[in-house]
Amino acid sequence: MKGIARVDKKTKDLAKRIRPGEIAIIKHRDIDEVAAESLVNAKVKLVINLDKSISGKYPNLGPKTLIGSNIAIIDEASKDLMEKINEGEEVEVIENKIFKSGELIGEGRWLTKEDVQQQTEEAKKNIAHELDKFIENTLEYAKKEKDIILNGISIPNMKTQIKDRHVVVVVRGQNYKEDLSILQSYIREEKPVLIGVDGGADALIEFGHKPHIIVGDMDSVSDEALKICDEIVVHAYPDGRAPGMERINKLNLEAKVIPAPGTSEDIAMLIAYEKGGDLIVALGSHSNMIDFLEKGRKGMASTFLVRLKIGSKLIDAKGVNKLYHTGVKIKYIFALVLSALLPIIIISMYSPIIQYLLKLFQMRLKILFDF
Repeated sequence: MKGIARVDKKTKDLAKRIRPGEIAIIKHRDIDEVAAESLVNAKVKLVINLDKSISGKYPNLGPKTLIGSNIAIIDEASKDLMEKINEGEEVEVIENKIFKSGELIGEGRWLTKEDVQQQTEEAKKNIAHELDKFIENTLEYAKKEKDIILNGISIPNMKTQIKDRHVVVVVRGQNYKEDLSILQSYIREEKPVLIGVDGGADALIEFGHKPHIIVGDMDSVSDEALKICDEIVVHAYPDGRAPGMERINKLNLEAKVIPAPGTSEDIAMLIAYEKGGDLIVALGSHSNMIDFLEKGRKGMASTFLVRLKIGSKLIDAKGVNKLYHTGVKIKYIFALVLSALLPIIIISMYSPIIQYLLKLFQMRLKILFDF
């Protein structure tokens, strides 16, 4: 297998620039489903991972997603491989060995469908242990963050009118495309405030919508999205440090800064809540244990606290594509055609011309078949 190599320790950054048919060289322990889907969408030929794609910590879904899309994986490749390959160089894989210009530069092991299945099953046995750690970490972080989250954080004045409007918070998470596709008619009719959380803003643009607000640390959103949105909120560390502002300044844009613990999607939901949003629809957000473990942040306490706070105003759109399908079934089309034809048939039976034609047809049949 031969191809141009793209190299990056961050899969989400590599997925933005890799082209179809190229080889992704990453260092990603426990490849998550969202990262895998980004590589599938990029139509990569091969993934070479310098780490374990499935460590056994929990049953992550990334490798299954890649293998299921016929993208091969070389796992646990040589640790120094990234130092030996420059962006855009051609590499060749023969058996489990990796070559550049005919020179052996590393090796790994092929991860087969059977390997993925077996390792995933083994990881499921460890889920109880991980759940215990997750709960302990969540409680620990919840004690530290409860006053900040539940008693309110300082939300600056927003240009976008949110009060008494529906708000859709879009995160580029699992099945976000399917769910966003299903919500198209709702967005057109209700015209809610659209908040993109980092790359969620690009998801909105992909579906033809302009994000009103972008919230995040600015590490995975495009320049295009930042330039066309109405306003930007940079999520900073609780101590006020905001690395994302450096990028905003380079683009000569303006942004508001909110120092707070937790995730950027938590901040987006709090903005919608504190500014009087009538209904908050979370799309692509983290809502189950595997989501939280894939996110990688210990505990994810802030997410629980925020959801407790905003309560009944929150609707989670995750998986709505499996609940509701807009496709028109054949049986409905048949019933519609039949109901339209029925009155025409009844009226025709009472028409003298139709009756005359039917008698002629009956006589023709008698003559033809001699009866």
